[in-house]
Amino acid sequence: MAIEQLTPEQARDWTAEEKDRWWLAKIYRGDMPQLTLRAGATGFLLGGILSATNLYIGAKTGWTLGVGLTSVILAYASFRILSKVGVRDLTILENNAAQSVATAAGYMTGPLISGMAAYMWIENTIIPWWQMAAFNVVLSLLGVLVAFPMKRRFINDEQLPFPEGQACGVVLDTLYSGSGDSGMGQARALVTAGLLSGTLEALKGENLMRLLQERLLGFTSSFHLPHALDEWYYALEKLGKVPMPTLAKVPLPQLGLTFLPLDIAMFGAGGLMGIRAAGSMLLGMLLNFGAIVPLMIATGNLPPRADGTYSRIHVVNTWSLWWGITIMVVASLVSLFAKPEVFTKAFESLRGGYGDGKKRADPLAAIELPNLLSVIGIPILGAVSAGMAQAWFGVPFLYGLSAVPLVAVLSLIAASSTGLTSITPTGSLSKIPQFIYGALDPKHAPTNLMTGVMCVEVASNASNLLMDIKPGYMLGAKPRQQAVAHCIGILAGALASAPLFNLLFLSDYRPGMRVQDAMAPEGGQFGFPSALQWKGVSELVSAVFGGDSGTLLTPSIKISIAIAVVAGIVLELVRMRSGGKFPLSPLSIGLGVVLTPDSVMAMFFGALFFTVMKSIYGKSPESAGHRLWIGSHEPICAGLIAGAALVGISDILVKVFLTPAA
Repeated sequence: MAIEQLTPEQARDWTAEEKDRWWLAKIYRGDMPQLTLRAGATGFLLGGILSATNLYIGAKTGWTLGVGLTSVILAYASFRILSKVGVRDLTILENNAAQSVATAAGYMTGPLISGMAAYMWIENTIIPWWQMAAFNVVLSLLGVLVAFPMKRRFINDEQLPFPEGQACGVVLDTLYSGSGDSGMGQARALVTAGLLSGTLEALKGENLMRLLQERLLGFTSSFHLPHALDEWYYALEKLGKVPMPTLAKVPLPQLGLTFLPLDIAMFGAGGLMGIRAAGSMLLGMLLNFGAIVPLMIATGNLPPRADGTYSRIHVVNTWSLWWGITIMVVASLVSLFAKPEVFTKAFESLRGGYGDGKKRADPLAAIELPNLLSVIGIPILGAVSAGMAQAWFGVPFLYGLSAVPLVAVLSLIAASSTGLTSITPTGSLSKIPQFIYGALDPKHAPTNLMTGVMCVEVASNASNLLMDIKPGYMLGAKPRQQAVAHCIGILAGALASAPLFNLLFLSDYRPGMRVQDAMAPEGGQFGFPSALQWKGVSELVSAVFGGDSGTLLTPSIKISIAIAVVAGIVLELVRMRSGGKFPLSPLSIGLGVVLTPDSVMAMFFGALFFTVMKSIYGKSPESAGHRLWIGSHEPICAGLIAGAALVGISDILVKVFLTPAA
């Protein structure tokens, strides 16, 4: 059943009050169960699990993946199965409430794998998990309070699409208005993909295989699948059977170049990402490690480590990071500031009431979150977050407090962008507070890092909340209950992700070690590309405004930065002029520089596979191949990611608790 919506003419010509009264009369389902105990519990459980997978994927790619559709399908399938033993099925609005909880939880990992990780690397200190969780919760709740004054303008009045949220609403309507066969088919695809990817990840898991083969089965040794198929080649090279491949006389393994990875989670991520982004990342990786780095090594502009060898981390941190970061930052800012409608729509939302100066009864007053709550709560939570930043991270209180008005402005911009495109430009927006506070306090890196975290987390959470509310608005849910659901998700995500962060990434830390070496060791599976970017920008602004740029940036690095600035501007403008048809993404090219090459290759293979499947079955909508590879594309990719990530997390936890260092 098609969801009833305003026509474009009605959305343009009706007053905000007329739209509110239409929604209340035509769409609102006030009597239907929504945020029930079981809906909250379902979302809490799914959110905790999905935030763990986002933490795992984020540490590899720097991205957090939307979990709304995944949680909708899993919740629907779970209760359909339970209904066979007498459990009442979820209503459509209960499922929507559960996805609000789960989605909020899934996005709680963002600061952990970016600004907070960068802070720990620069300061060489570990943030206790409870401080990470508490700071995250306060900032996220501040995001809720910032979001609701914008909700009436962006969703009710402007009727912005929030495409990802709109898609979620359509999927929910399809599941509950149809026979349910499609939903169960997608659920089966998701679970099957998860089981297959989890099994492969388990066979690769050194710790899981040691536990199974040595402890449980009593074998004297254990075997596990390699993490990349070309490991067999290097095994033969050690036996003298084949030559060692080199670039600029440097062995490929020292540059981290792996071309046949068995990383099924990244394969799934590439499937969601698409061939343009994945192909651009591959180009960035090959351009950097296959051409630019060998040239810099050969000309002496990129010296080796003290022992005369190279490593991927050494190459990235001492040279490549700068041009990679520059092209990403420049492309992000060009994309943001080239869309004036983002800013005009954002600041139009500051108008109060219905915009005509007349006072009258608000038809939605009983179900919307009162603006008074935001008026009172934002200054209080803003002061609390500034106090936390001072007490825990050494950020001067006045700087932290002054970030609150900036938070509101950046949230308006972020929410407007999300409403128009589903893209929340947190990466580009984070540079604004980093540069502002880097200039104000250039000798103290935590100031620009943690004010950046404050701004980005609030803006991101506000935007994501509006994205979550969009399907609820389409289906007639109570806005207040969705706000409460989002708060439950914030708690679920914080409780799941912060302790898990320490277990996954800091279990190898010992006193005297560099925190960065413990979290992202040479040859390790987690590269933390987002943290690398935050750290690089922090060091850059500190050097520029602190007067030390000459020692940090060599002449060859400065030339690479200048070229990257021009390339970022030109490529992004060409991409935008082409309407998104231009095959290259400068943002993804830069990301290919900082991601590990094996992750880039795996994502490219995933994107290529689903592109080929689309070309084969795209014109046969009734075929089984179309239903599987196109109709269930997103559930399959989500299953591949979740299965591999959960088993990968289990492998690390087995190492921490059951099979410490063999």
